[in-house]
Amino acid sequence: MAEITFKGTAIHTQGELPTVGSPAPEFKLTAGDLSEKSLSDFKGKKVILNIFPSVDTGTCAASVRKFNEEAAGLENTIVLCISRDLPFAQSRFCAAEGIENVVSLSEYKDNNFSEAYQLRIVDGPLAGLLSRSVVVIDEEGTVTYTEQVGETADEPNYEQALASV
Repeated sequence: MAEITFKGTAIHTQGELPTVGSPAPEFKLTAGDLSEKSLSDFKGKKVILNIFPSVDTGTCAASVRKFNEEAAGLENTIVLCISRDLPFAQSRFCAAEGIENVVSLSEYKDNNFSEAYQLRIVDGPLAGLLSRSVVVIDEEGTVTYTEQVGETADEPNYEQALASV
């Protein structure tokens, strides 16, 4: 169980992120068109998992905007923005913001993603949502970078995540 904070108060996730150098766990998530997407759908590409509690918060929205901006210049790299928001809410946000360089995916159907990556918040006011995290995966499916943001209200370290691509 990892300890993080929400507005300074300790909360916990169900476990620890995968370790750097380990194979990235497979997952199934739902895209905006309600199709199922898995990590294997992006095989041969570098993958940045931008994971957050909800696109309807300022910090989460900022991370989607920042990765959308940066993703345009990354070769053979895809950014997956993952939350428990409904796909309709994710699509509405992306359309309103002109977000076109990332793929939004939802874990609204089940917990297979958060179980595999051990990042579901288990207590406090955000219990059930995903912890703000970034995981970078190389073309071979190996984890090359992880960050579980210590304070949920803070943005991730974009520079370190992008440098690891």
